[in-house]
Amino acid sequence: MATKKTSSKSTKTTKSSSSNSSKKTVWGLNKISFWTIVAVTFLYAVSLILTAIDANKLNTVITILQGIAAAVMIGIVAVLAWRYVRPKQMVWKVLYVICLLIVIVAIILPMCF
Repeated sequence: MATKKTSSKSTKTTKSSSSNSSKKTVWGLNKISFWTIVAVTFLYAVSLILTAIDANKLNTVITILQGIAAAVMIGIVAVLAWRYVRPKQMVWKVLYVICLLIVIVAIILPMCF
């Protein structure tokens, strides 16, 4: 009986350790997501103000700010998506790369024309 209690006790300790480490990761991820939204909001607000004052000369700056904001958000989502796809089969990884390339081209192409 003594051995059963000891083994179940060590199992409980291991489970609580792993759950604590995952909570820290989620908290970090939540914090990063929040501050990214704050930064992107700032970029879009500056872009909106420049558009509202009709700064035609600054039109390229507005477009660049919006592109940077979108790129930052896509970058964070791409990292999270890779964490999901990494342990999966090769088909998932290929789909991930194709989707990421299409999104990158969709951001860069309008900035060039």
